[in-house]
Amino acid sequence: MTPPIQSTYLHKFLSGSLSREECRQIGFREQTSRPELIERTVLEVAGTLLTAQLALRFGLACNVAGGTHHAESNRGKGFTILNDLAVASRLMTWTKDDVGQQGVTHDNHVSNSNDIKLLSELYRGEQPVERVLVVDCDVHQGDGTATFHYEGQSLHNKLFTLDLHAENNWPFEKARPTYDIPLPDGCLDEEYIAVLSTSLNKALNEVQPQLVLYNAGVDPFHGDNLGRLSLSWQGLQERDLFVIK
Repeated sequence: MTPPIQSTYLHKFLSGSLSREECRQIGFREQTSRPELIERTVLEVAGTLLTAQLALRFGLACNVAGGTHHAESNRGKGFTILNDLAVASRLMTWTKDDVGQQGVTHDNHVSNSNDIKLLSELYRGEQPVERVLVVDCDVHQGDGTATFHYEGQSLHNKLFTLDLHAENNWPFEKARPTYDIPLPDGCLDEEYIAVLSTSLNKALNEVQPQLVLYNAGVDPFHGDNLGRLSLSWQGLQERDLFVIK
């Protein structure tokens, strides 16, 4: 997982040694070091990686966990610890060109031939994956995911994000997705689907991704009192079918 996850942060989480402040930012506080939560988090990331591989093999696959889109490379927040979307994107776009002359990655995290062998043999479909598009329809902006494609990051020009979110919802300090689509309070089905159609077609045409990761949050539902959007069940179904098709 390193990169794109910072090794120091990853090792502190896996060993249950994050600081009290780091655990507070994540949201789970003292529960963050529980072995069950650590195992669940790692399996969540592994599930998204497997889903990406299955999608490249069969055309479509789903993971009912994952979508931990607030986590950044060096910290978790918003009840998300490790960003599965970024990890899957990094592993699916990895090539031997990412290995430096000394046998390590440019990020100085892959340090031996066994690591490189495992990365080389990882299934990535029949054709190279050069660009991944994350389509994020959770009501909250996927601020963490966006930071992984900033200039200077390992996923710059490899990961692209289309993010439809409630403009006035958390996080209040927004990140910079490739395509940022803030939506007004009370947004209904018709307006939402129209904006989704225009922005998704634009992103697909411009990015030309070999892999699309869809983070399909249900919190735009009108019954979610904290969501601020007003989609019906039928609207959510129409949204999902539109993205999948």
